[in-house]
Amino acid sequence: MEPLPRKRGRPKGSKNKPKATPVLLPGLFLVPPESGARKELALGTSAAHGLPLLEIFIKPEKPVPSQVFSTYWWFAYERQNVFFRKIRSPAAVSWTDDETIGRHKFTNAYRASDRVSQYLIGSVIPASDPALLEPEEMFFRTILFKLFNKIETWQALEKAVGRISWATYKFHDYDRILSGLLNSGERIYSAAYIMASPHFGHERKHSNHLKLLQEMMDRRLPDKLHQRKNSLKYAFEQIRSFRGIGDFLAYQYTIDLNYGPLLDASEDDFVMPGPGALDGIRKCFIDIGDYSPADVIKYACGMQHEAFAALELEFMDLWGRKLHLIDCQNLFCEVDKYARVHHPDAKGRSDRTRIKQIYRPTPTSIQYRYPKKWGLDDKIAADPGYERHAGAVSREHGGRDLASGSHRADW
Repeated sequence: MEPLPRKRGRPKGSKNKPKATPVLLPGLFLVPPESGARKELALGTSAAHGLPLLEIFIKPEKPVPSQVFSTYWWFAYERQNVFFRKIRSPAAVSWTDDETIGRHKFTNAYRASDRVSQYLIGSVIPASDPALLEPEEMFFRTILFKLFNKIETWQALEKAVGRISWATYKFHDYDRILSGLLNSGERIYSAAYIMASPHFGHERKHSNHLKLLQEMMDRRLPDKLHQRKNSLKYAFEQIRSFRGIGDFLAYQYTIDLNYGPLLDASEDDFVMPGPGALDGIRKCFIDIGDYSPADVIKYACGMQHEAFAALELEFMDLWGRKLHLIDCQNLFCEVDKYARVHHPDAKGRSDRTRIKQIYRPTPTSIQYRYPKKWGLDDKIAADPGYERHAGAVSREHGGRDLASGSHRADW
């Protein structure tokens, strides 16, 4: 018996016409969305056949971009251009023709290139003493630094106690030093994060944060994370379980710990959008379809090459390293601010209408360093523009070779 001929197309007279989805840029979704619809399809199983149920994904409704999504890629392109222009032409009068980027403070396209991340990567995580590379020491030093997220606070502690170490840590000493800074009118927290005070029974916020860190150490969190070092999601969930830690901080701390050897996961392993990124996503998309905000970040990250090509933007990546989920998450946060000027009618979740922070050049230059496991060292060394920058920074710091100093650990 011959098989029946296969009918193609829609039945005659059908009113279910295919939807035309307005898309400004080509879409590419590489990973099934976490929130996508899923169903099980039974294949008429019988005891004789014993066929299992077949799981299939229902193709989700894709996000519908607004004009701000094109601006998202322009901002990433131009902000990264500024990064390289600062390196190659440090004495230039201006590094961009974009008045908004030139006037206001925006983070880099790559999170690891920001000044505080660079200090963490170059000065907090590396250690000449192997004892400081033990999981508990790496965790203690990294989280202590990030609780305050301020270079000057770390330097003040170092000046007062010498080498910062969990082995020699005493709550009363650190509490006294930080209280002294506050009493003298110093700010000990960065303005970048809003740090809520966990409830540990102390009057001052920093005292409670020290107790929080102590509780993490007492509950052997560093060992737990190191045992499952290939999972950002596991690290996030463990950190998130502590009082006073929300989704945003837990994700940021997870990324910071992954710069060192305590964790060894891909930055494309997991993402958790923060409040600013949620605002940026709201502005970049008319509708996010069946996707969650985390799915949208994956969607954007997966289409970066196609997006830059469609807009004819020659994006200068980080010496061969593409944008990862944490970078795309941050870019949504930054484009939320940028859109307040260039797309004032685009509404986010908040009602903010202006950019508060003004860009002010810092007096010292940065010798850029990245985790060894990223494999960027040789590529950076082969860049003649960066070689000139490195020499100038070395002279600025008294002739010391900051990129190959004895403090640089091989991690």
